[in-house]
Amino acid sequence: MPIDLNAAFLPVRIAVLTISDTRTPADDRSGDTLVARLTEAGHVLAERRIVKDDADTIVARLHALIDDPQVDCIITTGGTGVTGRDVTPEAIERVAEKMIPGFGELFRWLSYQTIGTSTVQSRACACVTRGTYIFALPGSTGAVKDGWDGILKDQLDSRHKPCNFVELMPRLLER
Repeated sequence: MPIDLNAAFLPVRIAVLTISDTRTPADDRSGDTLVARLTEAGHVLAERRIVKDDADTIVARLHALIDDPQVDCIITTGGTGVTGRDVTPEAIERVAEKMIPGFGELFRWLSYQTIGTSTVQSRACACVTRGTYIFALPGSTGAVKDGWDGILKDQLDSRHKPCNFVELMPRLLER
């Protein structure tokens, strides 16, 4: 997709949440991958944190970040599968004002190119709440690469045409 090099790049302030009961800062490769990609693209890392696979804990952290004026966007990695501990989509549904179903649909289409039918196990999703975008990616580094490289890199670039999420930010709180 085309990038309008005559338009100004507007950095997005992004919080990264790794959802995991087992990862630590020392072995959070998916979080590392996401942070590297977003900072290389020129965006600002607003916060990085590891949060346990617990819906109430995730919801509380999401609300805190949504209410933080220094955060435009939250990207989570992990907790989107189908096991008993995977509760990220349920937590996001609890805070969502508007779901963005096309994100999960496109993510699974892109992921299919890499991992085939195993992509049906992903419940990647996205929403917007109180002016803040939330994108939930699976916890593998491959999934983070698919989600960032295939969708978010362009949609969070204010120069991406014909449209992008950034140009909508000033209108997200309209009533």
